[in-house]
Amino acid sequence: MTKADLAKSLHEKIGPKTTKKEAADLVNIIFDEMKRALAAGGSVKISGFGNFFVRTKRPRVGRNPQTGKPMTIGGRRVLSFKVSQVLKTELNARRS
Repeated sequence: MTKADLAKSLHEKIGPKTTKKEAADLVNIIFDEMKRALAAGGSVKISGFGNFFVRTKRPRVGRNPQTGKPMTIGGRRVLSFKVSQVLKTELNARRS
């Protein structure tokens, strides 16, 4: 599913109250706010869906795949997601 698919689905569910452009703008606003919160070091908790949060990885020693020589892989921030129990249960119930 893409942002365009989300905007289309939102427009269809809201109905004639909004235009397709307004629905797309709403989706963009939501994602912009999520990015802003995560960039500031916060987390995004969506009830019944899960939590997005930023983790900090420390520098570590790795190997250059071409030469096999050790090299330092710098520390970085990565985005992580932890699924909610509600969504996990729903996904597993559909498999059966």
